[in-house]
Amino acid sequence: MSMPFPFTAVVGQDNLRLALLLNAVSPAVGGVLVRGEKGTAKSTAVRALSVLLPEVDVVAGCRFSCDPGAPDPGCPDGPHETGSGTTRPARMVELPVGASEDRLVGALDIERALAEGVKAFEPGLLADAHRGILYVDEVNLLHDHLVDLLLDAAAMGASYVEREGVSVRHAARFLLVGTMNPEEGELRPQLLDRFGLTVEVAASREPEQRVEVVRRRLAYDDDPAGFAARWADEEAAVRQRIVAARELLPSVRLGDGALRQIAATCAAFEVDGMRADIVMARTATALAAWAGRTEVLAEDVRQAALLALPHRRRRNPFDAPGLDEDKLDETLEEFSGDGDHDPDPDPDDGGPGPGGGGGEPAPDEDPQGGDTGARPEAGDDGEPQASGAGEQSAVRASEPFRTKVLSVPGIGQGAAGRRSRARTEHGRTTGARRPRGALTKLHLAATVQAAAPHQRARGRVGRGLVVRRDDLRQATREGREGNLVLFVVDASGSMAARQRMSAVKGAVVSLLLDAYQRRDKVGLVTFRGASAEVALPPTSSVDAAAARLETLPTGGRTPLAVGLLKAHDVLRVERLRDPARRALVVVVTDGRATGGPEPVVLAGRAARLFAAEGIASVVVDCESGPVRLGLAGQLAGELGGTAVTLDELRADSIAGLVKDVQRRAA
Repeated sequence: MSMPFPFTAVVGQDNLRLALLLNAVSPAVGGVLVRGEKGTAKSTAVRALSVLLPEVDVVAGCRFSCDPGAPDPGCPDGPHETGSGTTRPARMVELPVGASEDRLVGALDIERALAEGVKAFEPGLLADAHRGILYVDEVNLLHDHLVDLLLDAAAMGASYVEREGVSVRHAARFLLVGTMNPEEGELRPQLLDRFGLTVEVAASREPEQRVEVVRRRLAYDDDPAGFAARWADEEAAVRQRIVAARELLPSVRLGDGALRQIAATCAAFEVDGMRADIVMARTATALAAWAGRTEVLAEDVRQAALLALPHRRRRNPFDAPGLDEDKLDETLEEFSGDGDHDPDPDPDDGGPGPGGGGGEPAPDEDPQGGDTGARPEAGDDGEPQASGAGEQSAVRASEPFRTKVLSVPGIGQGAAGRRSRARTEHGRTTGARRPRGALTKLHLAATVQAAAPHQRARGRVGRGLVVRRDDLRQATREGREGNLVLFVVDASGSMAARQRMSAVKGAVVSLLLDAYQRRDKVGLVTFRGASAEVALPPTSSVDAAAARLETLPTGGRTPLAVGLLKAHDVLRVERLRDPARRALVVVVTDGRATGGPEPVVLAGRAARLFAAEGIASVVVDCESGPVRLGLAGQLAGELGGTAVTLDELRADSIAGLVKDVQRRAA
């Protein structure tokens, strides 16, 4: 095993190091989520922490790390007698993103369980991580079914493995540490809330600090042992300080004044539930112990809020996490008394509201989208053009809404998600088959049916069923998959009226919110003037797509064929990278095609490429006004998909039906 980079040699990243050390002092804080760009020492710091943790007392020979002073009465390797044990270093167990369910929770020998009634159990990573660190790199890319298992274990402090009525339980209390790059997608809110603290990290922009990072890294790579030896004294000092803080922790007093500040802060930032209050209290107590104090001060509460609240405050999924420090200071000052202070509850305070908008229009913004002047002049082709240079600046999206469910027809087998039907490891049972590889989901009835005809030939006696490996049947299940939702957005002059484009952007943002909730990948292609561009290559970061959409300018002609061909090329490349993930193309346009020779004919040919390859598609018809040409519906027919208007896209619209994205002739 290679020697980890010394924790004390990490340059900068003070908040990251503090958050990790607080969890080392008080594991009850609940772990750390480290968010940041690549190459910022996220993984290096986490792996270095395990070396600083105190050794753990365990029962000798127990695969589940039972404490000899209080062994788990339900331990599969038990029962254990209370008494002396042995010590070992604290473990850091790494959960790979592509791990299987059996690797995480352990595997039960189904054949022996059915035939002999023996609970032959092979522990998984949750058992290895008990009383240590469970580290998940790229935690935002973890499959949903593994996230569910982590949530259950983190909530109950135990892991359960059940196979057709046979169950095994063992303790699983661990320090959960995750790292992620937000550009690759966000976490589910349930898992996000399970992390006690969160830290945003970024590379320093100071040349001297960057020089020191490179200098230390090169020295470590040349001689890891020698480099570690040079930092041995600092490492030992931090290790001793952790031990001292742990011993002091039970003596730290969390007074009523500090508790009132904690409660007021959580209420002021409108966090959901009570977990934030509890985590803040534990963090503030750990901060006091780390500082060698037995009294929690206001500065501890403030630091605890900065670490425990940013990922819990109520916000739109596309808003960057963070905390308004001015508002935090005002709240702490307001409740800084001894408990007798009666703050003014006047709700009509004339001060400014929290920054960041939240979708509210600016006071001087025209409620009709700013289109108060004359109608845009028409171009040579008869469609409206932007004034001046032929281009309008970007407008804000209208308020998002809940959309209808758009799904890909048929049954896929892509990554787990919540959009289209797929064959998955989880979901409702639809049949049985012979297992390919390890058996993970037993179909009991099919297994018994396969074994029954052979009982006499196998010499069965008594009530037990003689089961062989060839009799076992794997349950086939149907669940939901995530798709690649590729948005193809018309940004031409025909879409350029402010009110109209604001509504269009609002519809796309609403669909992006839906994609975020359904665990899809998204991409964005825009077209206007004479060309099309990939504004965002396929990614799991839907907030990046929302940001690109927000700055999208409009104007010029409508090169519909060019936009469709660009989207087709994006899908071709993406199929090579991820062939199992099916695509859903959402074309947002009024259906007009202008510019170049025979634009309508070329657009039809491009659209028929999608139909010929069976690519699921939907056209969001943005045509408005009393006279409608129906061009978007014609485009949908060429694509082999269907068209919905902006009004029909709303889940609560009178139009009423949830539409499949592809409507084919019988």
